[in-house]
Amino acid sequence: MSNISGFVKRLRDIMRSDPGINGDAQRIEQIAWLLFLKVYSAKEEEWKANDKNYVSIIPEEIQWKNWAQKNGLTGDDLLKFVNETVFPKLKEIKVSKDTEIRKAIVYTTFADANQYMKDGVSLRQVVNVIDEIDFSDYEESHAFGEIYESILKELQSAGSSGEFYTPRAVTDFMAQMIQPEIGEKMADFACGTGGFITSWLKELENKVVTADDQKKYADSVYGIEKKQFPYMLCVTNLLLHDVDNPKVYHDNSLQYDVLNYTDDDRFDVILMNPPYGGSEKADIKNHFPDDLASSETADLFMSVIMYRLKKNGRAAVIIPDGFLFGNDNAKNSIKKKLLTEFNLHTIVRLPGSVFSPYTSITTNILFFNYEAPKGKTWFYRVDIPSDRKHFSKTKPMELKHFADCVEWWNNRVEIPECNDDGEVVGYKAKCYTATELAEADYNLDLCGYPHEEEVILSVAETIQNYEEMRSTLNADIDRLLAEMTELHTKLQKGE
Repeated sequence: MSNISGFVKRLRDIMRSDPGINGDAQRIEQIAWLLFLKVYSAKEEEWKANDKNYVSIIPEEIQWKNWAQKNGLTGDDLLKFVNETVFPKLKEIKVSKDTEIRKAIVYTTFADANQYMKDGVSLRQVVNVIDEIDFSDYEESHAFGEIYESILKELQSAGSSGEFYTPRAVTDFMAQMIQPEIGEKMADFACGTGGFITSWLKELENKVVTADDQKKYADSVYGIEKKQFPYMLCVTNLLLHDVDNPKVYHDNSLQYDVLNYTDDDRFDVILMNPPYGGSEKADIKNHFPDDLASSETADLFMSVIMYRLKKNGRAAVIIPDGFLFGNDNAKNSIKKKLLTEFNLHTIVRLPGSVFSPYTSITTNILFFNYEAPKGKTWFYRVDIPSDRKHFSKTKPMELKHFADCVEWWNNRVEIPECNDDGEVVGYKAKCYTATELAEADYNLDLCGYPHEEEVILSVAETIQNYEEMRSTLNADIDRLLAEMTELHTKLQKGE
């Protein structure tokens, strides 16, 4: 592929003129399912080379190589073939409990996928650009893995889809602090596009030495994603990382009774950013003990994590500020369980703008092990670097911004903050005992940011913030228009 760095821009420019694409969210979803088929086609060539008995689950007629390559159908003929043959047959694929994961993912990926494009010539142009990628070339395949990361970042501009993407600096930091080992298995029960999984794999890859290590590496991850679109992106992401049988499932982690989990359902490591800000219905709450049955999604995921972490296992979880200072019965019960049955050894307070401009909610990382409590918890606050006032879409948080925290992690000391008179007015880092936290009614809002004074932004910063918010708002509008168009179409059809 001659211009892999311009891949996303080329597709965007083509699809802007297609009348069926309404906004970033639909554009990315369209790219996603086409990319899946191209990546899957390349993987199947590998599998056939290694197993002469391999038979594709995709019917011959609609395999990528038989319709997508250059000089194939175009215009209305291509559009009709994709709409009336490719999609229906992909959605009709039959799977059972005995179907190999690498085959079953095709059915799951397309069960709820959508084909939005209405211009067959534009569709042919998009297919041609994607088909240029040569996944048999190691360097090009590796380079595309980096390009795919930029596609995932584009989700942040796609309205509500931004919830699926955790900044890579954060997932990489958490994976580094967890220190993966060959043979361990990690899980993310709301895995989105697979950011935590790929950060885990990147960290674990350095420890692969033998063929047996490589097999354990590929078998070390497990994910669940409730929403179909990020699920599709996650599966493609893992195929690009040479995980041929990705144990990622399109499911809802909250719809199972946590008391029924056995040792076989538990994992050595859990890395995740649970969805927060949402609420759950009563039937979901019924899957949890009464004292843990919160209506808040993030709280319920904390309980799932505690019940699915293996003895002596390790977890790193992103959680909003509201969990730290919230004192309703369920939150306090969860925090009490965390402090009395687990070793909550570290809470890293993150700057409020880490997820900016997509949400202003301030978040934290909880690090805990399923082992006898040590009776103390360290708090450490990561500050905004001196060269900026906040993080943003154009100046996001980078892994280097955790450098001071990593240095402190290995040599923990309290870091007091003093006023001009030398009086201690707070702490950037401090250790609190379990007794102190219990006596404070499990308020974990410690070593956090003081209430910020109003910040006067420069004209350039004000314009930049406005443009970022406008971009997000436009994406929301595009998404709503697409939903209204779809609803109108269904009403016209009498559905």
